[in-house]
This record gives sequence, structure tokens and C-alpha cells, in this order.
Amino acid sequence: IMIDPKRVEFTPYNGIPHLYVPVVTEAREAASALAWAVAEMERRLKVFSGLGARNIGQYNAKAQESKKAAEKDPENAEVLEELPYIVIIIDELADLMMNVGKEVEFSISRLAQLARAAGIHLIVATQRPSTNVVTGLIKANITNRIAFNVASGIDSRVVLDTPGAENLIGLGDLLLSKPELAKPQRIQGCFVSEDEIAAVVEHLKEQGEPEYHNDILSTNLITLGDSSPDGSGSSGGVSDDPLVWEAAEIVCSTGMGSTSNLQRRLSVGYSRAGRIMDLLEAKGIVGPPNGSKPREVLVDSVELETIRAFEENDG
Repeated sequence: IMIDPKRVEFTPYNGIPHLYVPVVTEAREAASALAWAVAEMERRLKVFSGLGARNIGQYNAKAQESKKAAEKDPENAEVLEELPYIVIIIDELADLMMNVGKEVEFSISRLAQLARAAGIHLIVATQRPSTNVVTGLIKANITNRIAFNVASGIDSRVVLDTPGAENLIGLGDLLLSKPELAKPQRIQGCFVSEDEIAAVVEHLKEQGEPEYHNDILSTNLITLGDSSPDGSGSSGGVSDDPLVWEAAEIVCSTGMGSTSNLQRRLSVGYSRAGRIMDLLEAKGIVGPPNGSKPREVLVDSVELETIRAFEENDG
């Protein structure tokens, strides 16, 4: 996910197959994408916990094992989909902080705290290292930092907590600060020309088409529930998916709460199928995760119609 409020830095990368969404240029869409990443992180960690996996590496190993088990016993095995790593790159944090600062600060802090185990990583850049952009909350949670040449020792302290970056000579000269280093380490960054970038991008585009998930850019599809900055949320998860009742009918008719089955039957990605399954659990239609086995279905088709009618009348 590439976020480019300046609109000109990342646009050459549009069309590469790795992009989850087109390059994001609107502040509100950027806030929504970051909120989605928080929800996806929490969903992944919940799945990992149910399977006894501590991180994405252990989970993906279990996913590979589940595929082998399914080949031997396709009727009773729940096939786990391997999860991709997600990298979120923000080119200019200052523009986001001016427009949607509260939401962005919260999301970045949450992701920096917990998302590494879920396979979600952040690269955040700004040309204005002031305390109202690089806030104390963001600094406390982003411990690996790089500073290029800055105007003053004060700016250097904002980034690195120490002076020094004001003495760098430019042209890729940088200081790296991370917890295991006693003091910032001076490193030479490399230069990549526009022509080289264009050649690599063109090569990547030849490998395949991107599969965009533009729904994550719609703010009304993302609610953080009890994790929201002001604690005002009530649902604690993702809002109802338009396919949730179709999914409920599938699990009731098959008697099997299988995420991979929903993925096939509904022609959706594994992440969305997983969120739909979480919604079904919240509605009392399926039970909690059951390791590598399908979830227990708690209602029959008659009870399902009752639940649906009650929710629609209540809404």
C-alpha cells in the first residue's frame, strides 16, 4: 500500500502487481487504508492465537501443513490460506497529520506496536521533522529511524533524539538509529535514477496485473470499534459485509464453518472471507476458531432466518 499525498512521487508505480490498492493520494482514503490495516492486523493476530502461532511465519508453516493434510483427508481438513506480508509506505506524513492527524496517529501507533508479528510493516517519511508531525506517540512506537541532512540540531533531535543529522553532507549521507545501537550509525544511501525505476516498474508490470481491493479506501466500510481513538466504537470489528447473509446460508447448508470454502463459493479473497467468518461468529451463527478444523455451525436454516429477520427489523 503506497500513500502519496503529494500525488507525484509514487504514481509511476501504479499498475505493478504487488499493489493492494492503486497509489493512495487522498488524505481520507489514506486514513481509511491505515484503519483497514489495523483491523487486518487484529484479525490476523486473532487467527494466529486460535492456531497457537506466534507470528506470520509460524502461521504460514501451519497453512502449508494444512494443505498436505487436505490432500489426505479433503472432507474434514480446513485448508488455511497462506498470508502475504503487507508493507505500507507513506511518502509525506506531514500532509496527513494536517488533514486527518488524529486517525493517522492512532493507526500508525497501533501498527508500529503490534503489526510486525502479523506480517505488516510501515515505512513513514516526512520532509518536516517537527513535533506536531512526528509526535511523541509515533516516535515512541517507531524505534528504527533514518535521518538525512536536516536544517538544525533541533530537527535532528525530533527524528533521532540526538543532534548530528544537521552535519550530514547530503547526497545519500544518513544516520541510522535503532535500539540495538548505542549511538546512530552513519551510512551512505544509494542513488536510484528515474530511468532505473521506470525499467524495474515496466518489468514488474510484465509479470502480471494487479488485483485491487478498493473497498478498503471507503471509510464507511471500516470501523475500529473499541480500539478507536476516542473509545466511542461499539462493534469492535468490521461493519457488515454485503455477502454476510449469503455466507451464512452456505455454512448452514454445508454444516461447515470453513473460511476456505467461503472463499471458493463467494469468489472473494482469503482476508475478506476471514472477516465474513468473524462476522458470522459475532452473530452467533458459527463458533470460535477450531485450530485447523472448520468452525462449528451453531444454527440451522430456520434459526438463521429468524436471526436475519430480527436484525433487519431492528436495523
